[in-house]
Amino acid sequence: MAIQVRTACKYQFIEIFLTMGLLMPGSLLFADSPLTVSVPVGSDGIQRAVIQADSYAFTPHHLVVTAGQPVELTFKSVTWVVPHNVIIDDPQSGLHIREEIPAGESRTIMFTPRVMGSFAIYCDKKLPFMKSHREKGQEGVLEVQ
Repeated sequence: MAIQVRTACKYQFIEIFLTMGLLMPGSLLFADSPLTVSVPVGSDGIQRAVIQADSYAFTPHHLVVTAGQPVELTFKSVTWVVPHNVIIDDPQSGLHIREEIPAGESRTIMFTPRVMGSFAIYCDKKLPFMKSHREKGQEGVLEVQ
């Protein structure tokens, strides 16, 4: 009986190993793909989304909103030490947003986009002599349709 259990465990281990090996390439393939989210409109007409600010990423990092409708984005820092900020700065569109996000806290920004286009959302925090969070990949896209 012990031999059968050992054999079953051996085959179960091989099955798990093969499954991980088959699934891993797919996850690696999509690791750099933007997670696009169409921001839903609430019953009050406000488009709302929650975005996590992690070490060097925003999740989701591609938001699609509708021009002319109010937007409320809540940025939630999931780091415990490193502060972040959120910047959307495009003079031609009228978007001038800069909000600090202390470590472990949330900040909500509200605005109404008027101009269609794609606009960078990023964090420009950095330590002396180091790359900025944006240079390390903490950048997303606000797509206004």
